[in-house]
Amino acid sequence: MNARKRAAVVSAAAFLTTAMVTATAPGASAAPTDCSYQVSGRQASSYCATGAGEHRIRVLQRHFLPEIGLIPIIGPWQPAGTASVTGITPHQIVDIWVETR
Repeated sequence: MNARKRAAVVSAAAFLTTAMVTATAPGASAAPTDCSYQVSGRQASSYCATGAGEHRIRVLQRHFLPEIGLIPIIGPWQPAGTASVTGITPHQIVDIWVETR
């Protein structure tokens, strides 16, 4: 096989490989946006109105006994348009946020 034919075969193989990888690659998902959180009684929740990814509520509380320290509370991952809800303790809330992916 001469150099010209070999270059054509290698080029065609590279093109086909690229086309196959591109065709089978998963679509990019946009992280949720328009997110908010709410605390009501012994529950905390997050809600993201738009986006194709997932979100969850995260709460950090401080136990009243200093030797126990901080209590991390994490809600379940939920798609945009669905609330992530978790129970919380009666301890002081140090921080609360919405995590997205």
